[in-house]
Amino acid sequence: MFDGLEQDELGGIAGLTPAAVQPKGTVVTAPHKASPSVYFIKAGAVRLYRIDEEGREVTVDVLGTGHLFGEGSLFGSGPGGLFAVTLEESVICVISREALQEILEARPQLAIRFIGIVTDRLREAEELLSRLAYGSVRKRLLYLLAKLAGKFGTPAALRGEPDWVRLQVDLTHQELASMTGSTRETVTAALGRLTADGILYRDGTRGPLHVHPGRARRAMEGECGVLLPG
Repeated sequence: MFDGLEQDELGGIAGLTPAAVQPKGTVVTAPHKASPSVYFIKAGAVRLYRIDEEGREVTVDVLGTGHLFGEGSLFGSGPGGLFAVTLEESVICVISREALQEILEARPQLAIRFIGIVTDRLREAEELLSRLAYGSVRKRLLYLLAKLAGKFGTPAALRGEPDWVRLQVDLTHQELASMTGSTRETVTAALGRLTADGILYRDGTRGPLHVHPGRARRAMEGECGVLLPG
């Protein structure tokens, strides 16, 4: 968002956005303790979710370095019932609504960029919710893993094949279950089948998760009956 600003401008903004290291699993903001602030992810990963009427966690978005959340407070709408929890140790910067409003009013180019970021976020969130709300656990996992590979993956050669991606965020089976609205046991079984199909690979229970995006997309296309972008 702040690309292209002069060094003195960046220094002034940095003074308004104190940063703090948040351990994995930290609830950064929640409806019951929300403040009118916007949060920037300087490093790490954050999951946004809400609690439905049956008490289940519903993932709204997964964000990485450079993303922001809490933008609803800028328009006076509050957090919208959202929780934000770190998926790994993260560096989070926070800025008050009033301070960010002053920055955007003084720099129209940043305001336009901010609107674009929020618009893209809303579109991604709507797609994620629609994909994770329906279909089998396998289909939900395929979509989620493909999305995570795009946001948090780095190219990795695996077993002589160059088309694998290594996820840079470490997720447990329980976390994947929460993100897909399922149970840990069901997700564990589904991950086993995806591994057998050559779509996933993990060296042991603690090793990094590898995804083959091409095979994941083809599997989704076959199950959804439609051609997916990318």
